[in-house]
Amino acid sequence: MGRLFGTDGVRGVANADLTAELALGLSVAAAHVLAEAGTFEGHRPVAVVGRDPRASGEFLEAAVVAGLASAGVDVLRVGVLPTPAVAYLTGALGADLGVMLSASHNPMPDNGIKFFARGGHKLADELEDRIEQTYRAHASGEPWDRPTGAGVGRVRDYDQGFDNYVAHLIGVLPNRLDGLKVVIDGAHGAASRVSPEAFSRAGAEVVTIGTDPDGLNINHECGSTHLEKLRAAVVEHGAAMGVAHDGDADRCLAVDAAGNEIDGDQILAVLALAMREADTLRKNTVVATVMSNLGFKLAMEREGVALVQTAVGDRYVLEEMKANGFALGGEQSGHVIVLDHATTGDGTLTGLMLAARVAATGRSLAELAGVMERLPQVLINVRDVDKSRVGQSEELAEAVNAAERELGSTGRVLLRSSGTEPLVRVMVEAADIEQARAVAQRLADVVKSALG
Repeated sequence: MGRLFGTDGVRGVANADLTAELALGLSVAAAHVLAEAGTFEGHRPVAVVGRDPRASGEFLEAAVVAGLASAGVDVLRVGVLPTPAVAYLTGALGADLGVMLSASHNPMPDNGIKFFARGGHKLADELEDRIEQTYRAHASGEPWDRPTGAGVGRVRDYDQGFDNYVAHLIGVLPNRLDGLKVVIDGAHGAASRVSPEAFSRAGAEVVTIGTDPDGLNINHECGSTHLEKLRAAVVEHGAAMGVAHDGDADRCLAVDAAGNEIDGDQILAVLALAMREADTLRKNTVVATVMSNLGFKLAMEREGVALVQTAVGDRYVLEEMKANGFALGGEQSGHVIVLDHATTGDGTLTGLMLAARVAATGRSLAELAGVMERLPQVLINVRDVDKSRVGQSEELAEAVNAAERELGSTGRVLLRSSGTEPLVRVMVEAADIEQARAVAQRLADVVKSALG
């Protein structure tokens, strides 16, 4: 059996891969591992549990709560809230553990479990490994100590979580949004109430789409993976900008007044310059992944902002930020981390800060995002090849070197093995889209012949 924990918790088809039994068992295991690590020492342990609106979240939440309480952990059930809200409340309430039930941007049949440590930070890989080992031991029949009587955990709803989180978002904004019309697409997900409320309290005139979750429609033809309806709504309502979240609202993409997409790289560029101006961009550095558009790198060089790049995945961005004291980082997909105000990507916070920059400067989002030019980027997935040999093939190395010489300083080549599928990703950027396509296809052909 493969490792349960991926780069962002445990995910799978709810009630097939991710069952109630698995959710309960992992929760019991998490409580035991954290107890053994000394997290609960000297006090009665408390966990915050939240979820997105998926129908399966209802029974999975019940299983997680049952598991934690049976292991002696008191539970504060916060209901439907974004992942970053659960992370924030875990820290703000001094809880020992946070649990979020969501599969983010995945389709409705999927769900997932993500654990947060004290302070609202993602659990270390080592702790996830121990939780998995403990879960497997219990599942194979190894007994565990079960509290009885007053030792069992107590469960209560924490209805103040919504207001506490929204107040936190408003409290960290640099300025109000009065006079700004914004369209919000909540992806029928966890931000469907939070994001419109936060923008409204900040002074914006809000138009909403994708904010009527019924448990079945999350991410369906809406949100950050489907921007078509948001583009149309922004133009129709004459809004200054639009904001799109994913199912658990840890990411944000935007569109300008003309309906053009503003991706995570452009958002990072706008926020980096705003934070530098406010003297909050620590070490004058922004963190991004190797998949960020070359146009972003060139823009940061031109503006005198240092760029540190990591492997793909917001967890690697966060690790780099925490290790070196950086304040801003993110991904092209819209995961943006403002570490002074959040311990994880926060789509609502990102959208608010982007809107605040528009309001403060009086400039359009298109003008602000124009600080960087997105170079054409072509991505080809080459399937059914031996991805382990990417770094060993001389034929492939020669082809990459030739492509890099052809592209020069205004282009880039990146070959990356997929972490979950038998394929190699070929990414090429160039000033001209036809050149990018031609080089990418040529490299893809070499990958197929050399590694097939």
